[in-house]
Amino acid sequence: MDTITSLSSALGKHLSTAKAQVTTAESCTGGGIGEAITRISGSSAWFEAGYITYSNTQKTAQLGVPAELFPRVGAVSQEVVEAMALGATQRSGARFAVAVSGIAGPDGGSAEKPVGTVWLAWADGDQVISERQQFPGDREEVRRQTVKAALEGLIRLVAAEISTQG
Repeated sequence: MDTITSLSSALGKHLSTAKAQVTTAESCTGGGIGEAITRISGSSAWFEAGYITYSNTQKTAQLGVPAELFPRVGAVSQEVVEAMALGATQRSGARFAVAVSGIAGPDGGSAEKPVGTVWLAWADGDQVISERQQFPGDREEVRRQTVKAALEGLIRLVAAEISTQG
């Protein structure tokens, strides 16, 4: 079993224990996180929905990301991924969410946001945490590393919730 499938399986076990569901809001991964999650048999019990919002228009239409954020901070930003994660939980009804937006390359980078720049956000209800990553490699490698980081963050978030339940 490869690393991403193993992470998806572990996530499913944690979500089952927590009796919770997850949703995804993806841009640069184009549905890769949702695909990884649904590799696992029985994932319909804990995977609620996946939003692939590649354009800014769809980030606003499907997830409620305020349109005024894009000209101010850009799609690849903390503010946008946090709004994506919160919008995904609100629209889907899932307790947990992950959102990603990044520059997978080979084009699209800048001095401020070079290729490999990815923002990730994880939500638990209305609480959200986020981080910026700078992944090396080509487009496929950046996307794979983003999926892996997204799943690892979800596992940490759900595992922390389980541990507080006693």
